[in-house]
Amino acid sequence: MSKWKKGLSLLLTAMLVFVLASCGGGGGGGGDAKGSAGNSGGNSANPGTEDSGDIDTSKFVKISYLVLGDKPKNGQFEKVLAEVNKIMKEKINAELEWKWIEWADWQTKYNLALASGEPYDLITIGTDWLDTWGNAQRGAFMNLDELLPKYAPETWKSVPEEDWKESMYNGKIVLIPENDYTQWVNHGFFYRGDWAKEAGITEPIKDWEGIGKYLQYIKDNKPDVIPWDAASGTQTWGGFVQSYTDELELPISTGLLPVYTAKSYEEKFTVVSPVFEDVFLDYATMMKSWADKGFWREDALNNKNNNRDALKAGLSGLDQHHTQTFSGLRVEMDRLQPGSELQMFPFSRTRGTNLMELSITHGGTSVGAHSKNPERALMAYDLIRNNEQVYHLLNYGIEGVQYVIKDGKRARPEGYDDARDNFYSDFWGGRVDKFEIPSETTWDQIEETLYAEYDKLKKPYVYGQFVFDKTPVEAELTAISQVTGELGPAIVMGKAGDPAAAVEEFRSKLKQAGYDKVLAELQKQLDAYKAQLGE
Repeated sequence: MSKWKKGLSLLLTAMLVFVLASCGGGGGGGGDAKGSAGNSGGNSANPGTEDSGDIDTSKFVKISYLVLGDKPKNGQFEKVLAEVNKIMKEKINAELEWKWIEWADWQTKYNLALASGEPYDLITIGTDWLDTWGNAQRGAFMNLDELLPKYAPETWKSVPEEDWKESMYNGKIVLIPENDYTQWVNHGFFYRGDWAKEAGITEPIKDWEGIGKYLQYIKDNKPDVIPWDAASGTQTWGGFVQSYTDELELPISTGLLPVYTAKSYEEKFTVVSPVFEDVFLDYATMMKSWADKGFWREDALNNKNNNRDALKAGLSGLDQHHTQTFSGLRVEMDRLQPGSELQMFPFSRTRGTNLMELSITHGGTSVGAHSKNPERALMAYDLIRNNEQVYHLLNYGIEGVQYVIKDGKRARPEGYDDARDNFYSDFWGGRVDKFEIPSETTWDQIEETLYAEYDKLKKPYVYGQFVFDKTPVEAELTAISQVTGELGPAIVMGKAGDPAAAVEEFRSKLKQAGYDKVLAELQKQLDAYKAQLGE
């Protein structure tokens, strides 16, 4: 099977509008979305901690793990964690505690949690959506250079030197990358293939105009369906940029809407801004048109409904997220809406010029700067990542309850009830292909379709060692994030009035906030990064 180190970062690099800016991504959990890699076995014994030498584990400790996601409410997570903690107690005399940052206002909550000084032990990180470098700059994470070889020896040996280099801030390792996990998080729209055919769309949709034609058909012919039941917080601007420019996303957070990009893969170190180009007016105009046509609710800016649930119920015709979400959702839709033939229009398809592989630090784990038990925390992480039994529990649940193995794939046990038995841990901090078990809930054509398409377009990720120092422009970035958060939602949902006037106001406010100063500083640092790489 071909390996893709990672796909394009989340379209929703949506972001924090306060001082602690961060960038956004989507949900998920459990592990059912991942099914492209087989289980090649591995060491199911304690990964290097039984022979602990002079490591003192006589004192029992609790290890906290900060994760993002809505805490499960059916009790299954607690049952699974109890099984995990039996192993943790036996091997390292410790117990894991999950600390959830729920999705409602997650950007703010996550950064405030790290700024609080609370002694979190393990922390989920993501350099392209969780403002990891900004948090490292603010001193949120512990340096791990001396701790890793001793307390996480299996992990230390399994991560190549070049990957550790991409995990450093100021020359010190501050995170453990999710470098051995195959995934594509390239974003796009999901649409019903059956309704597209009814609309006369017989080829895969390749642009936003095609999506508009599809939505218009639903509006005209499906009176009980909202073409796209988009909710507040929806962000599509980054996807439009990917579809209609050659520009590349940069690892810098500017609130709800991305403001700065690189010009192209050929000019990857030249900073530009799509907000100050015609493409932004084109976007605002299209979104105003979609709103006027009734493609979403009139009160979409205040809509709190779950659009994906509406799609599954046949009450919405469009969704958006990344490829792994699609791979599982396709199977669900086949079951819940037989014949729907859910399709994906990846934003990268329109031009095919700016799809980068995903950074190995899109997911990973850090140790909190105020951790009281960093040694034991790393020992616990080493078990999660390298002990097959622990790995399967945290990613899939209990065999026989959450899953069974049929023909080498995970399947639902007989009598499985989703409300009663569903399990997820939202562990995205150290998944590895060697322990992954393919799932029957993953679309079996994903590799030959979308993955094959991406493989023809992909380009190496080029910003893995670029760490933007926000110190010289901290105040300006905060002000820019406030502008995107205050004016962006109305533009995204076509509720800002005249598009030209809305765009002009947006640009003016960005200028007042310090746009030019940030642009100059970003360019200066990218120039230095280019020199560092010897290009």
